[in-house]
Amino acid sequence: MSGVYLHIPFCKKACTYCDFHFSTSLGNVDAMVNAIVTEAELRHNYLPLNEKLESIYFGGGTPSILAPAMIERMVEKLNHLFVWDKNIEITLEANPDDIDLQNLASWKKNGINRLSIGLQSFTDDELRWMNRAHTAEESVSSVKRAQDAGFDNITIDLIYGSKFQNILSWQETLKKAIALNTQHISAYNLTIENKTALGVNHAKGKEPSVSEELSSLQFQEMRRQLLEAGFMHYEISNFGKEGFLARHNSNYWKGKSYLGLGPSAHSFNGVSRQWNLKNNAKYVQLVSSREVFFEIEQLTEKDRYNEYVLTRLRTIWGCDIEEMTNLFGEEKVRYFENGITAFKGFYEKKNNIYVLNENGKLKADGIASELFLL
Repeated sequence: MSGVYLHIPFCKKACTYCDFHFSTSLGNVDAMVNAIVTEAELRHNYLPLNEKLESIYFGGGTPSILAPAMIERMVEKLNHLFVWDKNIEITLEANPDDIDLQNLASWKKNGINRLSIGLQSFTDDELRWMNRAHTAEESVSSVKRAQDAGFDNITIDLIYGSKFQNILSWQETLKKAIALNTQHISAYNLTIENKTALGVNHAKGKEPSVSEELSSLQFQEMRRQLLEAGFMHYEISNFGKEGFLARHNSNYWKGKSYLGLGPSAHSFNGVSRQWNLKNNAKYVQLVSSREVFFEIEQLTEKDRYNEYVLTRLRTIWGCDIEEMTNLFGEEKVRYFENGITAFKGFYEKKNNIYVLNENGKLKADGIASELFLL
C-alpha cells in the first residue's frame, strides 16, 4: 500500500515555534493548487503501479485555509490517477478557527474522513505566545463541532515543554484532551529552531531553554494518563485508540512508499528519496513549465539500514530481526544486536523484536544514532 502527502504551504499567521515551509501571503493560492494538480499528473507513476493508494494526507501549512472546492479538485484528481483501497484514509490538517459547519460539511462531502486539529494548548496566554489564531475556547468547541458533524476519526495536536507549563498544568491539559473523546492524540515536545521567532528570541536571551527535566516528567505523565484512558502508545509522539492508529504516518515509519506533492514535500519509494524545492513562486513556475523542481538522493544500503533503525525504534513495531536479516543481511544484524546490548535496561526483546521501554523512549533518537552504520 502507498500514500500521498500534499503540502499546502499557507497559513494565516506564523507560529513562533514553527520551521515548516509556509507563507502568510495568500495571493497565489489558485496557482499553487494548479501546480500541485499538475505535479500529481507528472509524477503519479513514482509509486509502485501494483499498489493501491491507502492514505492521502493534506498537511502544511494549514490545508483548512483552502476553499473546499480546491480540496475537492485535488481529491478528484488523485481518485482519477490512482486505484484507491476501499478503506482509504484521507486526513486534513485543520486549525480550530477554520472549523465551521460549512467547511465541515464540504470536507465530509469531498471524502475527508479524518481530521487532524491543531489545538496545541488549552490556555489563552500560551496560545497568544505561540501566535496561534484561535482561543482556548475554540480549542474545545472546534472538536465538538467536528464530532457533531459526524467525524468519528479525529486526532488533536498538543505541545509540551513551554515556559507556560509545569507538571500540574500539563496534568490538567491531558485531562481536558482525554475528555474530548477523540480517537487519537499527538503530543510534541517543544523544540527551539534557529530561524523561527522563538529561536531568534532565545538567541537574544529573551526566551528560556526548554527544560529537559520537565519535558521528561511531562512525557511520563502523558504516557500514564493516555495509557489508562485506553490509548496505545505506538510512536514516541503518537497515541491512538484501537483501530485508529494513523495509517498514513504508520506507513512512513514502516518504510512504505509515498509520494509528496507541493513545495518542500518529500517522496520515498524504497530505493531513493526526493524533495521539492522550498520556494512557492519557483515551484509553481517550474512545475507549470515542466522543468525540474526537485532533488533526488539514491539511498545506499547503509542509508536504508540507518533509517530503519531510527524510525522503527520510535514505534511499537520495533526492530524485527527476521525482517532486518531479509533487508540487510546477517552481518548488519549482528552489528545491531551487538550494539544494542550497551543499552540494557532501555529495551525489551520479544519474539526476536527489539522494542524500547519507557526509559528507552526518552532517549530513542540518541540510542538509534549509536546503532547507526558509519
